[in-house]
Amino acid sequence: MSALDHVDLELLAALSADPRATVVALAERLGLSRNTVQARMARLERSGVFLSYERAISSSSLGYPIEAFISVIVRQADLPRITAELARVPEIVQAHGLSGQVDLLVRVACRDTQHLFDTDARILAIEGVERTETSLVMGEVIPHRVMPLMELARRES
Repeated sequence: MSALDHVDLELLAALSADPRATVVALAERLGLSRNTVQARMARLERSGVFLSYERAISSSSLGYPIEAFISVIVRQADLPRITAELARVPEIVQAHGLSGQVDLLVRVACRDTQHLFDTDARILAIEGVERTETSLVMGEVIPHRVMPLMELARRES
């Protein structure tokens, strides 16, 4: 996608402030026509700006209050198959491929520490997984956010 212009950034900021805002409400807030907002939203969606329309739901409210990050070391040749197998583990809520000593960083949600132990064991049982290291989440100190990046992008545009 080409660089986001000032209007795109204002639209994204408005959506970030009120994710459930209607196209009409966004148009009124930004002083744009409904058609302009709709067209820009469609272009932003086609270009991959929006990552997900899934609501962020607390894993704790679902009965999985224990969160951990598991660093996973794998045989590189097996990485695609291992990733596919990890995707079938429901306790894994997110995973990233990394450079450096660790190959994958996997975020899990579990009922209790025994469930975490069992989940780690299932990950270790995947052929090609050589080692794991688990770090228990003690608390979220900075939640996922993009507003500071949007503010920086707006200043730089």
